[in-house]
Amino acid sequence: MNSAPLPAPSPSRQPVPLAALFLLLAVAASYHNTLQSPFLFDDDGAIADNPTIRHLWPLWRTFSPPFNETVTGRPLLNFTLALNYALSGTSVWSYHVFNILIHASAGLALFGIVRRSLVRSRNEKWRAGAAPVAFGAALLWTLHPLQTEAVTYVVQRAESLMGLFFFLTFYGFVRSLDSAAPRPWRVFSVICCLAGMASKEVTVTVPLLVLFYDRAFVAGSVASAWRQRRNYYLGLAATWIFLGILVASTGGNRGGTIGLGTGVPWKDYVLTQFPAVTRYLVLSAWPHPLIFDYGTFWLKQPADALPYALVVVPLGAVALATLWRRPVAGFFGLWFFGILAPTSLMPGTTQMIVEHRMYLPLAALVVPAAAALHRALGRRSLFITVALAAALGWLTERRNADYRSTDSIWQDTIAKRPGNAGAYNNLGCYFMGVGQFTDAEVIFTRAMQLSPGSADIHLNLGNALLHLHRAAEAITHLKESLRLNPDSADAHTNLGIALVQTGRLPEAIAQCQAAVRLKPDYAVAHNNLGHALFRSGSVPEAVAQFEQALRLNRDYPDAHYNLGAALAELKRPSEAVAEYEEALRLQPDYAEVHDQFGLTLVELNRLPDAVPHFQAAVRYQPENTNAHYHLGDALRQTGQLPEAAAEYEAVLRLDPNHAGAHVNLGMILAETNRLPDAIVHFREAIRLEPGNASAHVNLASALFLSGQAAQAVGEYETALRLDPNAPGAARDLAIARQALAPSR
Repeated sequence: MNSAPLPAPSPSRQPVPLAALFLLLAVAASYHNTLQSPFLFDDDGAIADNPTIRHLWPLWRTFSPPFNETVTGRPLLNFTLALNYALSGTSVWSYHVFNILIHASAGLALFGIVRRSLVRSRNEKWRAGAAPVAFGAALLWTLHPLQTEAVTYVVQRAESLMGLFFFLTFYGFVRSLDSAAPRPWRVFSVICCLAGMASKEVTVTVPLLVLFYDRAFVAGSVASAWRQRRNYYLGLAATWIFLGILVASTGGNRGGTIGLGTGVPWKDYVLTQFPAVTRYLVLSAWPHPLIFDYGTFWLKQPADALPYALVVVPLGAVALATLWRRPVAGFFGLWFFGILAPTSLMPGTTQMIVEHRMYLPLAALVVPAAAALHRALGRRSLFITVALAAALGWLTERRNADYRSTDSIWQDTIAKRPGNAGAYNNLGCYFMGVGQFTDAEVIFTRAMQLSPGSADIHLNLGNALLHLHRAAEAITHLKESLRLNPDSADAHTNLGIALVQTGRLPEAIAQCQAAVRLKPDYAVAHNNLGHALFRSGSVPEAVAQFEQALRLNRDYPDAHYNLGAALAELKRPSEAVAEYEEALRLQPDYAEVHDQFGLTLVELNRLPDAVPHFQAAVRYQPENTNAHYHLGDALRQTGQLPEAAAEYEAVLRLDPNHAGAHVNLGMILAETNRLPDAIVHFREAIRLEPGNASAHVNLASALFLSGQAAQAVGEYETALRLDPNAPGAARDLAIARQALAPSR
C-alpha cells in the first residue's frame, strides 16, 4: 500500500450500481419473511411499554429513553423507534422494514469501504479486482445467518444501527483520502462516529480502529497518521466525551446489568468469554445451530475454560504480533478482537454468549476470505462467492422462520438449550399473553426448578397464579420476587393486585404506590394503583391515576376500561361511554368492556344498544357468567323471553349456585305458565340465599298461582320479615290471606 492518494478508476468501468442493486435484492429475499415477526423479549420494554416513543414532539423527549431498558443511554436508537411508532404504532412491519434497510445500508457501506481501499492499492491485480472482492465480502457479510439476531430481533437494531454508523465513519474517512475537498468527508465521518456513540457503546472502539486502518492502508505508521490528520483524530476522540455522558446517564452500568459494579465476579465472566469467542468463530464458518438465548452461566475454574483458551489465546497472540509486523493482517485481527473487547471484558449479569455481538466482527473474517478466494481463483472466485452467499441467504431465510412467532423462537431455544431457565420463563410469558395460564404455570414452575433464585421467574409465576384466581399462592411468589429484587416496580404492582383480590386493600394501595414511586412513567403501575383505590371506594383518586396512565400511554385499553368504570360509578355515564368506545377501538374483543359498556347503556335507557354489547361479551368470553346474566336481563326486559331463559340456563351451567339466575329464570318460567319448574328454581335460590327477599316473594306468587295459598302466605310473611318494603309483598300477602278466609 502507498501513502499518497491514487486516482480511482472511472465508475463506468466497474458495475457498482448493478452490484449494489443485487445486494439490496439479496438482503430483501433473505429477510422477506420477517415483516410479521412479533416483538420479542426486550422489545416490550423498549417499544410496547416505552412512553418516550409515543410522540415525536417535543423532540427532546424521544432522545430521552427510559431507564433500565435496552434503549437506555442510546438516544438515537430510541428516536428511530419513535419514528416507527409514528408510522405504524405497535404494528411490527415498519420496524422490520427499517431494520432491513439499516442492514442493507451497512452492507453497501462495507462494499464501498472495501472497494475504495483496494482501488488505492499499488497492486494492479487488487485494483482490478476491487469491485468483485468488495461485492463478495459485502454479500457474504449481509447474507450470513449469524446476522439474523441483529436484524430480525427488533430492539437489536442497537447493534445494526451502531454497525451502520461504524462503517460510515470509515467510509467518510476513506472518501476523504481521494477527495479534492477532504474536510466535508471528515466532518461527515466524525458526525457518523457521534451517531454511533448515540446508538450503542461498542462504538467506543471506532476512533482507534480508524487510526490503525490509516496506519495499515494509508500512512504507514501511527505517528505519520497523527501528523497528517491530527484535527480529524481529535474530532473522533471528542466523541468519547459524549459517550461518557451517555454512559453516566445509565448509572455507569446500564442500570446494574453491565459493568464492574454489577456483582458479577470479573474473573468468572471473562472465563465465560473463552467459550463465547470460540463459539463465534465456529458459527462464522458453520452457522448451526443458531440460538436466540444461551442463558446465564459462568465458568468458575480456569481449567473449565482451558480447551477454549487454547483456541482463543493463540489467535489473539497472532493478531497482536501481526499488528506490528504485518499491519494489514493485524488490522483485521484488531477489528475482530477489538470490537468484541468491550462486551467480552465488561461483566454482564445475563448475556454470556450473544450472537448479535458478531455483527461487526464478522467483517474481519469475510473480507479476508473474499480477498483470498479472489487471489487464488481470480474472476472465477466471484461465482463461488455468489454460490456460497446464496447458500447462506437460504439458511438466513430458514433461520428467520424461527422468528415467526414468540412460541416458535422460545421452543427452538429450549430444544437447543434445555437447561436455559430464561427460555422457559419467556415461553411462559408467551402462554400468559395468549391466555393459556395453566400452561404458563407449568412452564414457570419448570423455570423456577432450574433457577430458584430468579426474581423474574417468581414474579411471572405469581402473575400466572393470579390469573388462575389463586391469589394466596401468588402472594407467596410475588413477595419472594420482591425479596430478591426490592426495586421491581412490576413485583410491587402485581403484589398490589393480588392483595386486592384477597381483600387486603390498604396493603394493596401501599404496594401500588411503591411501584409508582419506583417507576413514575410506568402506565401499568398507575392503572393498578387506580384499581386498588377504586376497590377501596376512593373513586376520584382512582380516576386521577387512570388518567395519568393514559397520559403515559394513550393506547392502553385496560386504563380506558377502568376509567370508564370509575366515571360510571361517579354517575358520569356519557364520559364512561367515550372511554369504553376507545377501549374497544384498541381491543375489539375485550369482553369485560363490552359487558360494562352494556350496563352503562342500560343506565342511559339505551337498552336496544346494550344488547349487542352483551352478546359480544358472551361471544368473546363464553364462560363469563356475568355477561350471560346481563344479556339475559336485557333480553327479558325487551320481551325476548325464550332467548333470556337460554342465557340464564347458560349461567347455571357455568355456576349452578347463581341465585340471581335461578330467580330470573323462575320468573320467566312463571310468566310462561311453567309454575312447577319456576317453583323449583325459586326454592333453589332460597336454599342458596335464605335472606333473598325477592326469591321469597316470587316463590310465594308461584305457589299462590298454583293453588298453594297457605304456603304462599308463609313465603310472603318471610319476605316481609327480611324486607318490610319488599315490592308488592304486603299487598299480595293480603290477597293470599283473603283467598284463605272462606276455607277457615
